[in-house]
Amino acid sequence: MLDYDTICAISTPPGTGAIAVVRLSGPDTAPILRAVAPALLIAPPAREAVFVRLRDHDTPIDEGLVTFFPGPHSYTGEDVAEIAVHGSPYIQQRLLEALMRQGARLARPGEFTLRAFLNRKLDLSQAEAVADLIASQSAAAHTLALQQLRGGYSKRIEDLREQLISLSALVELELDFGEEDVEFADRTELLRLLDEIVGICDHLIASFRYGNAVKQGVPVAIVGAPNSGKSTLLNALLQEDRAIVSDIPGTTRDTVEETITIGGVLFRFIDTAGIRSTTDTVEKLGIERSYKKAAEASLVVLLGDAGTASEDAFATQARLLRDRIGEGLPTGQAGPVIVPVLNKSDLATVRPRRTLAISAKRGEGLERLKEVFLEHVNALDRGGDIVVTNARHVEALTHAREALLAAKDGIERRISGELLATDLRRAQHHLGSITGKITPDDLLGSIFSRFCIGK
Repeated sequence: MLDYDTICAISTPPGTGAIAVVRLSGPDTAPILRAVAPALLIAPPAREAVFVRLRDHDTPIDEGLVTFFPGPHSYTGEDVAEIAVHGSPYIQQRLLEALMRQGARLARPGEFTLRAFLNRKLDLSQAEAVADLIASQSAAAHTLALQQLRGGYSKRIEDLREQLISLSALVELELDFGEEDVEFADRTELLRLLDEIVGICDHLIASFRYGNAVKQGVPVAIVGAPNSGKSTLLNALLQEDRAIVSDIPGTTRDTVEETITIGGVLFRFIDTAGIRSTTDTVEKLGIERSYKKAAEASLVVLLGDAGTASEDAFATQARLLRDRIGEGLPTGQAGPVIVPVLNKSDLATVRPRRTLAISAKRGEGLERLKEVFLEHVNALDRGGDIVVTNARHVEALTHAREALLAAKDGIERRISGELLATDLRRAQHHLGSITGKITPDDLLGSIFSRFCIGK
């Protein structure tokens, strides 16, 4: 997949800014640099910023700084240059055109990181972490992406794969001595190792609930009867008037979604239509959508009116909502956590004792509600040092686990060594696909096409 030509792209966001950075990578990086910066009679010094005047033939383009990174000690493993110029879109385009006239090609999305992967500067999971790092919107997502980029996760996967390779080698060695009926792999020890690796796979798969919540943002649906204060609560959490607030029941007829970071974790709040019996066709559609959003959420805040609802009646509502949401979920899938909250506590004649009480209008109790949100996220964290954040990795781990269980079952049923070796090789294959040891070209194209151009 690697084209041995020289590519270029703007690596900074589009638009006008103080500075823009144009990046080059490939075998002709130094000659192309000398062509657009004639003062560079030789290749620029390694990893030092050099002031240059940039030209397109005899026409000046700009003044800027060039930093040259000779391969293999560069991001892509090739000769790389970064040219910092003034952030005018016109200057950026002129410089790109000048580079392409000298033989560079415009880079495809993610092509710099693809070259880093193909030149073994990064494995595939680290390359995906680069995209996650760029897309991170919270401190927690940034931390997880940075940990994966540093390679701890990759090492764990490769350790598992190396163990399987060793096991497979012993089993396949037995096949060469089939007539002599010898066993090089102790079946008891093999079962123990398989149990251990399956346990690690289970732990990594389970960590995805936490990793995905942190990466994508924790979805929180706010549901309840009309006029219970759902829109007021959303506005209070966001500290802005995002949702329409009215005393007229049924004002919100569709979902309103906004994000906010709490304690370094991104939450996606969804204000839904008020749930009640109605003959209004449009409102009915909004209510059905409310149930659907609640089923998709990780947390559901069931909001009630502390001035009119008793705690016992409200607890019954929470159970009914849980049952209603559960009806639409696949068998075995855990539903969202429901958090009953009584709003308008300032209007209550008797303050609730067992249920969290707030006043969204006055901002009372909101800090405790935020703590409940964070407690939910912390409960998802199994406490491991490795957290899976990528759905592709979970799929590969699940397939590897299935192959390992098949191998374990085969040992217990004393199946032939050929079938056992096949199951072990299958598990190796799926683990190898995570780090890119075994990766088809079409998968690489799919992964790197989601990167931004210039990265």
